Amino acid sequence: MEQSSIAGKVRVRFAPSPTGQVHVGNARTALFNWLFARQQGGVFVLRIEDTDLERSEARYESQLIEDIKWLGLDWDEGPDIGGPYPPYRQSDKWQVYRDHAERLVSEAKAYRCFCTPEALDRQREQAMAQHLQPNYPGTCRNLSPEDAERRRAAGEPCAIRLKIPEKPIRFHDIVRGWVEFSNEVVSDLIIVRSTGVPVYNYVVVIDDAEMMITHVIRGDDHLSNTPKQVALYEALGWTVPEFAHLSTILGPDKERLSKRHGATSLANFREMGVLPEALMNYMALLGWAPTGGDREMFSPNELVQEFDLARVTPSPAVFDFEKLYWLNRHYIKEASPERIATLAEPFYCRSLALDDLTPAIRAWLAHVTASLVHSVNKLDELPERAASVLNFDPAAALAAPENREVLAADTTKTVLDAFAAKVSAEAEPIEAVRFKALIKEVQKETGVKGPALFHPIRILLTGVQSGPEFDKLVPLMEEGARLALPRPILSVKQRLVAWIETQQQS
Repeated sequence: MEQSSIAGKVRVRFAPSPTGQVHVGNARTALFNWLFARQQGGVFVLRIEDTDLERSEARYESQLIEDIKWLGLDWDEGPDIGGPYPPYRQSDKWQVYRDHAERLVSEAKAYRCFCTPEALDRQREQAMAQHLQPNYPGTCRNLSPEDAERRRAAGEPCAIRLKIPEKPIRFHDIVRGWVEFSNEVVSDLIIVRSTGVPVYNYVVVIDDAEMMITHVIRGDDHLSNTPKQVALYEALGWTVPEFAHLSTILGPDKERLSKRHGATSLANFREMGVLPEALMNYMALLGWAPTGGDREMFSPNELVQEFDLARVTPSPAVFDFEKLYWLNRHYIKEASPERIATLAEPFYCRSLALDDLTPAIRAWLAHVTASLVHSVNKLDELPERAASVLNFDPAAALAAPENREVLAADTTKTVLDAFAAKVSAEAEPIEAVRFKALIKEVQKETGVKGPALFHPIRILLTGVQSGPEFDKLVPLMEEGARLALPRPILSVKQRLVAWIETQQQS
C-alpha cells in the first residue's frame, strides 16, 4: 500500500476486542470518537480486534454491537455494514499482516528473532537484577539475512521484530501536547510471534493506516504503546495520525474503576434500568468539560455541537455513581410514560414470576409504573418501590421490630377496629375517593389524627409505616386484585381479612 499522507475528512475508529462486555472506559472511548466524528462531519468506523484467538468469541462481538447501539452510537463503516476499506475484522486479514511483515524484513527494517522464551526470560531477569530496563538486548538484530533465512528454512521457530531507531520517538497528543520517549526504553518489538500470529501493536497500525484513520482517540493505558506504533508508521513510510489519550476512569475510592466498585459495563447499567441517554450524558462529562458554566445536562445533539477534544483533560476522572443515578432520574421523568412502562416490564416480570403479559396485566403495570416512577433512580428499583402493592405479608408486618411501637400504642387498636368495621361494610371495591372518605370517618369517630391514625392503617395494608400516598396505592391494589397473576395481588378488603386472621393465629 502506498500512503504518503492522510487527506480528506476526519476518520476515527472504535476498535474493541470481543473478549468480554463493553466496559465503561471503552464505552467512553467509543463515545468520544463518535462525538468527534459527528462534530467534525467525519467518519466513525467500528473495527473488531479479534487477534486474541483464545479469548475472542462471536457472542461477545454480537453483544458489544448491541450494547453500543443501545447507547445511541451509530457507525459509518463496520463488520455489519461494510465500507470502502474492508475487512473490518482483524481475523480476516492475516495474509495482509504477513505481507507487510515480510516487506519490513526485506527492507532490513525488521528481522527474524530465534530467541527462545527461556532465553528471553533469563535476559529479562538479568536486566532487572541489575536495575536496568528489561529491554530485548538485540541478540538476533545483526544476524545476516542469509543466516536467518537458512535457520528459518530449516524449521527453527522465529518471531519477527521491528528495529527501533536509535533516536527519541516523538508524537503529538491532542490531550497532552508533544510526548517524547527515549529509544532506550523501547525494545525492538515483536510484530509477528513465532506461531505466525501478529501482535496488537503491529496489526493496529496496519489497520489504522489502511482504513485512513486520521485521529486515534483511546485510553491512556495505550500511551506506552504509542512510541512502538509510531516507529512502525515510520518504518512503513506512512503518515502518523494525531493521537488523543483519554484519562483513566477511577472509582469513588480513587482506584482504577473495576468490578469491585459495582456496575462497570454497558450491559450492567442496561440491566439496572439506566437509560442510555443518561449514561451517554454522564460519560461525556468524564474527563471533558463543556464551555460556559456548570451545565450538566445535554442531549446527544447538544453534545455533538459542544464537543471539543481540546477541552479533554489529562487528569483522571472519578466515576460518581450517585451523580449518574441523579441524571438518570431526570431522564426517566423526561421520557414518555409509554417508553418507561415498556422498559420497566422485565423488572416486574422477574419479581412476579411472569412469563407472559396479557393486555390487562400490561395496562396495570403501566399504572404501577406511572404512580411510582418519579421516586426511583433506576428502573430496577420499581419492584421494591411497588412492594407495598405487589407483596403482602401480615405476619412479617406484625413481627417487624420497627412496627412494634406503633402497633403497641394505646390508640392503634381503636383506629384499626374502626377501620375494619368501615371496610367490611363496603359492598363494592374501594376506590381512592371512597377510601379517603373512610379515613375521615375513622378520624371523626376515634378522634385520632396524624401519624397515630395513618401509620397503623398503612402497616395493616402494606406492612410498613411509609410509602406512596394512599390515593396511588389503593387503586393499584384494587385493580391488581382483579387480575389472574401467579402471585395474587390482594385488595384492601382481602388485606384486612388476612391481617385479622394472622392476628388471631399469633
